[in-house]
Amino acid sequence: MAIIKIKLKHCLALLMILVSACSTNLGRYQQKHDSTPTRLPSASELHDATPRAEQYSRGGNKNYQVRGKHYQVLKTAENFSQTGIASWYGRKFHGHLTSNGEIYDMYAMSAAHKNLPLPTYVKVVNNSNGRTVIVRVNDRGPFHQSRIIDLSYSAAYKLDMLKTGTAHVTITAITDFKAKNFLQHQTENTLLASTDVNITPVEKPAMQASSNTDALAIDLPSGQYIQVFASKSAHQANKLAKSLSDLYQKNSQLEEKNGIFRVLVGPIQRSDEIAKLLLTIKANGHPNAFIRQ
Repeated sequence: MAIIKIKLKHCLALLMILVSACSTNLGRYQQKHDSTPTRLPSASELHDATPRAEQYSRGGNKNYQVRGKHYQVLKTAENFSQTGIASWYGRKFHGHLTSNGEIYDMYAMSAAHKNLPLPTYVKVVNNSNGRTVIVRVNDRGPFHQSRIIDLSYSAAYKLDMLKTGTAHVTITAITDFKAKNFLQHQTENTLLASTDVNITPVEKPAMQASSNTDALAIDLPSGQYIQVFASKSAHQANKLAKSLSDLYQKNSQLEEKNGIFRVLVGPIQRSDEIAKLLLTIKANGHPNAFIRQ
């Protein structure tokens, strides 16, 4: 009887070990399904990747096969452009190896593509809202046939596609690293609901925020601006411009075209400063503020 009891205890112990192993063994990843990070990206994590010439990595640049399908890796990204559906990937893959042997960071501006050489820098445009981001492709995927690119969490946040999970995008490979239009692009989204005017580039005239709303200023100084507000009321726009100047200790410009007055904060030269200020302005009651040259 004692021997039977001992054997029974051994069997129960072995069974508990097996159950525990099955409950924790998820293969390569700690999570069975992907999930959203517990925090939003910081201002510094929203900076675009900076395109630069890099040698292709030793890993991830050979033709390969996934789920029985063969994929060809392009020899060059020159003149590459593609339109389709973008998705994003997050916590499940965070901290794990990418296809070229790097570590995936969901807060970095990176992406996965089925065919582009690794690494490749691409500009991604969300066709539904005009927002753009520059990412560095260092991984393979997505292998859902209807999707063309998998973006990092920060990149998806910047494109405002987290709620929908996917977005219709156009991606363009960056191979000319001297082209300033790729390095100094602007992010645009819709204007405040108080106006139905479309966002259009405006060169002049412009007015400096002051108590005299009729005082015209010279052309806008060069640099980047945050457009905060647009209205048909010069008084309302000028009042907000002065308020923003006092609040953020930054120059505010009042720009008028076709009877619409736009409030701009700037010029601001440093990209890290303008990104941080944009987040602050959005959080302080102007969610549709955006950066323009």
